[in-house]
Amino acid sequence: MGFESVRLVDLPKICDPRGKLSFVENGDGLPFAIARVYWIYDVPGGERRYGHAFRSQQEMIVALSGSFDVVLNDGREERRYHMARSYYGLYVPQMMWRELDNFSTNSVALVLSSTCYDPKDYIDDFNCYKNEAGV
Repeated sequence: MGFESVRLVDLPKICDPRGKLSFVENGDGLPFAIARVYWIYDVPGGERRYGHAFRSQQEMIVALSGSFDVVLNDGREERRYHMARSYYGLYVPQMMWRELDNFSTNSVALVLSSTCYDPKDYIDDFNCYKNEAGV
């Protein structure tokens, strides 16, 4: 799977004098049903979360607070997506190597996942990933 499936999703945004509200619902803008939700936080400013790929899991990554970069690599090419708005989600298909870096202080990354946690779904070595991806 390559970059043709990766996309930035414009999430609904409701604004009124009390503030703003954005949301994600199954079947609305997501190409998968949400099976798990987790968040990454308290990452020191400028730090990185080292990479891995998933054999079957798909993800939507949202910067709930602060900013960070999602670095994707399909084994041939690398692209960087700067996440800084809570009303955008980055859809990441399965078999895409990903790293998160350049965290701002107090940032929160929300990850919506298509599967429950399964350690067998993880590929933690980039060379193994390229081999499984056929590149």
